[in-house]
Amino acid sequence: MKNLFKSNAVIMLVFSAVVLTAPIWLDPIGANYPDLLQKFAIFGLFAIGYNILFGLTGYLSFGHAAFLGVGSYTAVWCLKLFTMNVFLGVILATIISGIFALAIGFISLRRSGIYFSILTLAFAQMAYSLAYSVLTPITNGETGLQIAADDPRYLDSMLGITQQSEGIPSTHFFGFDIKSMDGYFGFYFAAVVLIIGFYISLKIFRSPFGLKLRAIKSNQTRMTYTGFNTKPYLLAAFVISGMYAGLAGSIMVAIDPLAGAERMQWTASGEVVLMTILGGVGTLIGPLVGAAVIKYLENIFSALNNSELTNIFSWLPEAIQTATVYIVEPFVGKGWHLTLGSAFMLVVIFLPGGIMEGFDRVKNLFGFGKKKSSSEGEAK
Repeated sequence: MKNLFKSNAVIMLVFSAVVLTAPIWLDPIGANYPDLLQKFAIFGLFAIGYNILFGLTGYLSFGHAAFLGVGSYTAVWCLKLFTMNVFLGVILATIISGIFALAIGFISLRRSGIYFSILTLAFAQMAYSLAYSVLTPITNGETGLQIAADDPRYLDSMLGITQQSEGIPSTHFFGFDIKSMDGYFGFYFAAVVLIIGFYISLKIFRSPFGLKLRAIKSNQTRMTYTGFNTKPYLLAAFVISGMYAGLAGSIMVAIDPLAGAERMQWTASGEVVLMTILGGVGTLIGPLVGAAVIKYLENIFSALNNSELTNIFSWLPEAIQTATVYIVEPFVGKGWHLTLGSAFMLVVIFLPGGIMEGFDRVKNLFGFGKKKSSSEGEAK
């Protein structure tokens, strides 16, 4: 059984089944509605890509939201100029984001440690400022860039595809409306892209390229002394990670055709860092788990108010109910960030390896770890 789960095919089969059946097993916790499922898939993809850089090389970037924004703007312009089919926008957004990542990474990777982090943050803030003000003709500034019925869409016109005369046109994937199936088609579209992204990440983690990235993280100085040039590998990891971010941004636009400068703010970059650390840096599944936890807290806890808390704790005696609601209320609604901060603090203090370390401890608690140690001892 242990060797079975080392197989890429088995891992992908299990992962695909879990992702595609999410609307079923997330129903008991109220997380099975399309908007939230789409966020799980999109930000999970974003975090998986970020983990290729941060998790494998140890280089902490505070500027990945820039690539998320570039991907979003590219996808919207594809919808406006070429076609409402999201396929072209997704491909071009990923490529353009990779080009931007190549340029930024080439400069930023001349430094390491905190200096690298500050450089990426500076580039991201520059990109945000440009999108918000200087490049207003391209980005539409604070209003945001969105599609309209009178956009030219040259490729659709050449193919004889009828343009919608009024209102906001609907995006589609080769004729399948993204918003069909009450929004679940959008989730499954994002889920398939997530599965593909996870497979690429799995192959990178288990490849000689991934092994070299781990070696760089372990001791880059020693590798340099042996004559090994680490820069091309770091730059490749940075570009791949940036392409993941651009891909996530394009999926956002495919589902909701709007791009705004707020997606490029430093807070968005910080969020993906939290997702990765919370789930488990350097693990395959951890960043996806971290993204799901944060988006669940954001959407479920932020919607709770005093009356809903009163209903939830209605089974308690009145005095205890009132006290409980009084204690819990600051941690929900607009104060849900207190819950996120508390959870993050507890994980960092007691589970430095993230939620995945917690899973490992539970596994060891039930004896799986002891069996592994025993088998290792027999092998010796």
